Amino acid sequence: MIVVTGGTGTIGGALIRRLRSQGFGREVRAVVRRPVELGVETVLGDFNEPESIVATLSAGDRLFLNAMPFPRFVETFNEVIDLARAAGVAQIVAVSVLGAEPGKTLAMGVHGEVDEHLRTSGVLYAILQPTGFMQNFVADLKLDRFYGSYGKAAVNYIDARDIGDVAAALLTAPVGESRDYILTGPQSPTHDEIAAAMTTALGREIRYVDLPVSELAARLAAEGVPEPLATDLPAMQAAMGRSWAEVHPMVQEVTGRAPRTLDQFLADHISAFDA
Repeated sequence: MIVVTGGTGTIGGALIRRLRSQGFGREVRAVVRRPVELGVETVLGDFNEPESIVATLSAGDRLFLNAMPFPRFVETFNEVIDLARAAGVAQIVAVSVLGAEPGKTLAMGVHGEVDEHLRTSGVLYAILQPTGFMQNFVADLKLDRFYGSYGKAAVNYIDARDIGDVAAALLTAPVGESRDYILTGPQSPTHDEIAAAMTTALGREIRYVDLPVSELAARLAAEGVPEPLATDLPAMQAAMGRSWAEVHPMVQEVTGRAPRTLDQFLADHISAFDA
């Protein structure tokens, strides 16, 4: 079986839809916190109780490990990895983030710790390290404006559906050597260029507003974003530079097709921006 965590999320949902479209639906088991219809077998499980996740596994299964960071994220994921190894899973495909490394701020730090644990666990693995998600533009857009501290830096974004497609390809192919996969979109625009593309696609003027780090931090705090996220996020944006601009061919190499462009993403999600 292919056991999927995070199946109600953006990446997990895309993965399940891709597996179903390829005829693997009966081989998928989604672990969910509450009953939901996903078109595949679902079982209840919660990362707050790691044993409930691993109770869904049998020897030879393949585990898709994915969740947004939460309190005790590192300890919980490391425990799930250890329990999955003891259960005899054949492979773990885990979603991380570009630049993950222990000691870094935000998600890069906690994912870095989990990645290191997985690499030394003895389980065959694939660690997916994507850039930012195009899907986040929908939530970030407020009154036809979106804000950041990126300046004029080129920044890569990937359609989360491409991450799901890569995961589907890895989970249905013969288990290969353990490795990391850096996943990017096909282009790295500036945020002014993203705003221009959104203006064309949506038929109304969209503006990117670049703010100094301190001003964006104050804005986020006023919106209720907790510390240290409110301070660390603008600082990370301002420091991205070339590290988040490089385009990698991994989506093409794994799936056999090019990743979706920003224009393709926008065309497919116009209704979401109008909601």
